[in-house]
Amino acid sequence: LSSPSSSAVRELPSPSTRAAARLWPRCCGERGGKQNSAVDGRSGTKVAIKKLYRPFQSQILAKRAYRELRLLKHMKHENVIGILDVFTPDVTLEKFNGFYLVMPFMGTDLSKIMKHEKLTEDRIQFLVYQILKGLKITVWVYFVLPLQILDFGMARHTDSEMTGYVVTRWYRAPEVILNWMHYTQTVDIWSVGCIMAEMIMGRPLFRGNDHLDQLKEIMKITGTPSQDFVQKLKSQEAKNYIKSLPKVQKKDFASVLKHASPLAVNLLENMLVLDAEERVTAAEALMHPYFEPIHDPEEEIEAEKYYETFDNMDLTLDEWKRVTYKEILNFKPPQTSESKETAV
Repeated sequence: LSSPSSSAVRELPSPSTRAAARLWPRCCGERGGKQNSAVDGRSGTKVAIKKLYRPFQSQILAKRAYRELRLLKHMKHENVIGILDVFTPDVTLEKFNGFYLVMPFMGTDLSKIMKHEKLTEDRIQFLVYQILKGLKITVWVYFVLPLQILDFGMARHTDSEMTGYVVTRWYRAPEVILNWMHYTQTVDIWSVGCIMAEMIMGRPLFRGNDHLDQLKEIMKITGTPSQDFVQKLKSQEAKNYIKSLPKVQKKDFASVLKHASPLAVNLLENMLVLDAEERVTAAEALMHPYFEPIHDPEEEIEAEKYYETFDNMDLTLDEWKRVTYKEILNFKPPQTSESKETAV
């Protein structure tokens, strides 16, 4: 196999050579999670390769790597990134120390789009609709991009308890900042609301310098929370902090989002609600009149049941290696139109 940029020969060995034998990598660095592009030599399609280097340095990293692999294998939805192949250069379980994920190549992301062009309302409507369709399939994600949702390394299924360490500050829901004991799916709805507002305004809506300043920025618009909201908080420190803040009235969202349509403003008012229990779900948001011109219930599918198996178990490093290696060996790549014709 010759690299497109040189005549040097490079092969990535694998217990199952289906992936390694037909990839021309321009990769792959020695840091965990490093991503590079490559060309599938059979189809000529550009793909992304993510190298999980030394994922077994600790039980936490091993569990995260296993979860990412399992969820990527499980996801079959147009708005959530899938996996085309997975392989390792380590030919035995004893030598197994890292692996590669092969995924569709995404040419851009939402942040790049927003930096280089002013989004029309139709474009914003379309992009937010796609993101919400992805969220509806009830898997926790923390890296939201247009059309497809990426990065399952920190993903959790919606039935699980989560902790407040993942979301980028400006898009972080109040319950994450306040470290509630349990979060619902609407933690991601807040993030989508922040992204939608940024599309409209051309800048982030809440730009705190730290987590406490972030909370102040949020309350400048949402107003000081009610006593009922404060009582729901598990942390006494969080309760005391909110009680110490000066009372602020809720702002009129229309005055903040001056270039937004009334329907867009109404949707954001339902997404950017301090109380997560009062916030709309992805399914409810998709039914909002704002999306009426493009709403298609047949596209808004539910996910197949995800069976967590080992996800929430406390395994040793050797056990994590064994179950991860088994997942790699048992992986069956999705059939392309070319492979289907060959099978016939």
